[in-house]
Amino acid sequence: MTRHAKINILYFFAAAFAVLLVHELAMFGVQTRTIPWSEFEQLVSQNKVESVQVSDRFVQGALKEKLPSGETRFQTTRVDPDIAALLQPHGVKVTGVIESTFLRDLLGWTLPILLFMAVWWFVIRRMAERGGMGGGLMSIGKSRAKVYMEANTGVTFEDVAGVDEAKDELREVVDFLRDPQRHSRLGGRMPKGVLLVGPPGSGKTLLAKAVAGEAHVPFFSISGSEFVEMFVGVGAARVRDLFEQARQKAPAIIFIDELDALGRARNAGFAGGHDEKEQTLNQLLVELDGFDTTTGVVLLAATNRPEILDPALLRAGRFDRQVLVDRPDKPGRIQILQVHLRRVRLAPEVDAEKIAALTPGFTGADLANLVNEAALRATRRGGEAITMADFDHAVERLVAGLEKRNRLLNPREREIVAYHEMGHALVALALPGTDVVHKVSIIPRGIGALGYTIQRPTEDRFLMTQEELENRMAVLMGGRAAEFLVFGHLSTGAADDLRRVTDIARAMVVRYGMSERLGNVAYEKDRQGFLGPGVAMPAEREYGPDTASVIDHEVKAITDAAFARSVELLRARREVLDRTARRLLERETLDEAELKALAQPRPAAA
Repeated sequence: MTRHAKINILYFFAAAFAVLLVHELAMFGVQTRTIPWSEFEQLVSQNKVESVQVSDRFVQGALKEKLPSGETRFQTTRVDPDIAALLQPHGVKVTGVIESTFLRDLLGWTLPILLFMAVWWFVIRRMAERGGMGGGLMSIGKSRAKVYMEANTGVTFEDVAGVDEAKDELREVVDFLRDPQRHSRLGGRMPKGVLLVGPPGSGKTLLAKAVAGEAHVPFFSISGSEFVEMFVGVGAARVRDLFEQARQKAPAIIFIDELDALGRARNAGFAGGHDEKEQTLNQLLVELDGFDTTTGVVLLAATNRPEILDPALLRAGRFDRQVLVDRPDKPGRIQILQVHLRRVRLAPEVDAEKIAALTPGFTGADLANLVNEAALRATRRGGEAITMADFDHAVERLVAGLEKRNRLLNPREREIVAYHEMGHALVALALPGTDVVHKVSIIPRGIGALGYTIQRPTEDRFLMTQEELENRMAVLMGGRAAEFLVFGHLSTGAADDLRRVTDIARAMVVRYGMSERLGNVAYEKDRQGFLGPGVAMPAEREYGPDTASVIDHEVKAITDAAFARSVELLRARREVLDRTARRLLERETLDEAELKALAQPRPAAA
């Protein structure tokens, strides 16, 4: 039965029920009095009865005039079977009524039941469409993938910028979906699966939608977590249903986002092979082995945790190709910004290249958020267009946090913070090869930052020498060195600086082989990969306690050397430190031009 036929049946039942309801209400609305048979005979003898309706058990009728109580209709229980002889002499109009029929019984008793069942069926279907519990019990093994046609994705390769290498890899997938026979004429086959690997926000999902938009094919999109339910076997059933739907609509693309939720390495938990997730993964492996690439079904998946995926999922013949979607470099950031800047109103001085220089390490999602924050700030101040000042403010808000002007510091704390931040800035200005100081401020931001120093790299760096690492540690130690030099004591404001310095020093010793005492040996394996500093995993140690003691000694020696170097640099520039700190206390914020002007040593008086 089609959906339209079901709707027509529902309309029929609803109309019939409405007719019965109106009839009953109409009958209920007429005032009727129940009288005894003797009173009925008396009314007939007095010629007050106009008409009656006679049934097997009851007599209903209408009066020529109202009763004393105001009723015009009456009803009585039939006693005399020969009622015609009673009524005929008085000219009463007599009609017969059939008390019960099959149709009336059907409508009167079964229609409410059918109507209740129809309402129940409608509610269950609505819950199923929205993923409710009731609908899930009826279609629990069905795939929950959202199906998009090309017009619905609305994304093409022109909307994706900054990842040219990844787009080139995926263009081959698009060509295959458009013309599978041409790509298989020499016996080659398309990769069964393409795994998009990259940090969060780098554009993996956007790339997958762009492939569907370019190929003009159905796009099945689902998250890895949607396969797993509390019922055993549901995930495997949904995997089978998803691939079956894709085969029916081939050529098509299946996109599984957050594959790590589904493809985690087996035997990693305590449930063993009976774990529901493992059964779902096994079914996915079977489907990858079973479907023919010549049918035009391509599997795309995305993850930012490839190190935890099952090795069987990554072997050749399943996910044949892995495409890295990394953080964009400066030219890539310029391209991404140009895409997002087209949608907002800009002032003439806004330059995408300058904004890209302020945002090293930003992903595509970060840059989109940056443009939105700048637009919101311009709106709050009532501007007609977005200026570079709005973008500078947005960068500070994303990097350092929201301004906390209500966090009032006492004069002594403000002075310590000012010298601390100027210590960072002056050491950075004094050492070669360090990032340019863009801005220094003592306005509290974020959760715990009482001040901040923003440095802007002149170019993207992928390799650093030992000297550059030592210079970076000296800059980080500059704030603590300024406090020690000026006030003769240390404070808790350098906690984050110490952590970062220790991380660099430890990496120099155990990973980069930059310790003369330990030599060119890597004692720990780097397990971060491309995922970034925020998601570091525990390192694997392959050394004994004696070596661990030497490593601790070397790390301390490197950090102490960085601190001593910062102290010497600031001692030689003490007059500049005092002058710039006082200026910072007055202005609260100093930009790059002001810093360079203030940092110039004054000529000695003649």
